[in-house]
Amino acid sequence: MKKSAKYDEEELEILQAWEAGTLKPVSDMSKQAKAHRAAADATFKKDQRLNIRISSRDLKNLKARALEEGVPYQTFAASLLHKFVGGHLENLR
Repeated sequence: MKKSAKYDEEELEILQAWEAGTLKPVSDMSKQAKAHRAAADATFKKDQRLNIRISSRDLKNLKARALEEGVPYQTFAASLLHKFVGGHLENLR
């Protein structure tokens, strides 16, 4: 298995289990898949608008970072906010 900084501990554990062939199917797969789809839909539903004013410098830097990530800057900003409020943003710099 190739280790990468792109994976967290849980993802590495799943990858190791996959490569070892020790993963087992869940019972009632269609019910599980439906529940996960519903959770994903609820998580990514964009039903509210947020308008903010930021400095030109911050917007320029935000756009530059978004370009590095290969995503539109508004998508990048929304992703940062989502990670922050979910407690998943480790490094604020």
